[in-house]
Amino acid sequence: METKVNVDLTSFRMETRKWLEDNCPLSMREPTKDPSQLYWGGRNGEFSSNDQKIWFDRMLEKKWIVPYWEAKYGGGGLSSEENNILNQEMGRLGCRKPHYNFGISMLGPAMLKFATEEQKLHYLPEIVEGKIRWCQGYSEPNAGSDLANLQTKAEDKGDHFLVTGSKVWTSYAEKADWIFCLVRTDSSSSKHTGISFLLIDMASEGVSTRPIKLISGKSPFCETFFDDAKAPTKDLVGGLNKGWTVAKRLLEHERTMISAMGLSGGGDGSKKTKSGLAEIGKKYVGVDSDQKISDKALRRKVAMHDLNSRAFGLTMQRVGEETKVGAPSPAAAMGKYYGTEHNKLRYELMLEAMGTQGVGWDGEGFSMEELAITRDWLRTKANSIEGGTSEVQLNVISKRVLGLPDK
Repeated sequence: METKVNVDLTSFRMETRKWLEDNCPLSMREPTKDPSQLYWGGRNGEFSSNDQKIWFDRMLEKKWIVPYWEAKYGGGGLSSEENNILNQEMGRLGCRKPHYNFGISMLGPAMLKFATEEQKLHYLPEIVEGKIRWCQGYSEPNAGSDLANLQTKAEDKGDHFLVTGSKVWTSYAEKADWIFCLVRTDSSSSKHTGISFLLIDMASEGVSTRPIKLISGKSPFCETFFDDAKAPTKDLVGGLNKGWTVAKRLLEHERTMISAMGLSGGGDGSKKTKSGLAEIGKKYVGVDSDQKISDKALRRKVAMHDLNSRAFGLTMQRVGEETKVGAPSPAAAMGKYYGTEHNKLRYELMLEAMGTQGVGWDGEGFSMEELAITRDWLRTKANSIEGGTSEVQLNVISKRVLGLPDK
């Protein structure tokens, strides 16, 4: 006999499935082909289509933008089991995420742990409603892998901080409304204990950005400059000189987010964890009498890659659940390392199948899809750097997962 919990979850699954089928527009069930098709919200946020707006509005009304946050913060108050079911049903149907925001994937979880109740009630609902688009101010010209070496200074002026310095590799800073930023508030203490976590309005006087052009031709990254920019002291999160604790927590969530690229190939993750490599192999290499990739060696690599994607997906689902219930896990470093390296391998297999058609940059001899794959392949190199390089992740894994000594 089924328990009441199982019956309730079965009913929830059926209700969720029907609601998604009735409310998710057909165009929102297709994978995105370009980041411009994602909705990031913000003061100047724009929907790429009417269907996208309909999908966002319906999910917002249902309180499923961030379904596992408490209702008072704009969430749906779903349990871990219910949230898993929702994700599974969205994946089954191919539903896109209705809203992308670093506030959801990175800042929000850290604020739930360290922010005051007043800060949570003010900022979290705005994140859910898509009113504010966030960016991250961590890395500096001389503080990348050694993040605690940061030098951006915030001087306490009583009711506000005066911020001076610069950040680099700030994703989408030119489009963001606010930045969550690590600043040095005590230069006399050790480098880890003199750091604070500060929220800064990008529209403030003294804040400016400059895009960084990448080899891929795209520019998601920026330099961000603070020239005596003012930030109210009420926007300090986690306490004065205690920002490193907040930063570590947020990095767990960032690495888990980046890990997802190993599942979706850098897309929006709306479809199931199928790489599409088999289709590309068949198209460019050809098929045998059984309609399989004719090159047996490539066929084996593709099959192994898809199998590893499935295993990795299940592992990251477990890590994600541990993180949501307040248990930051060093396994996020493992996921970030494997996910980004796995994604690089995916694109290398694409290029192996496509041959010279996979290394074009311009010209009539290449389709738009082929040119996009070349640029995406180049972009995967940056994925293994942002959020902590692969080498840094290996150090974290050796110390905190395997328990190996420093020397």
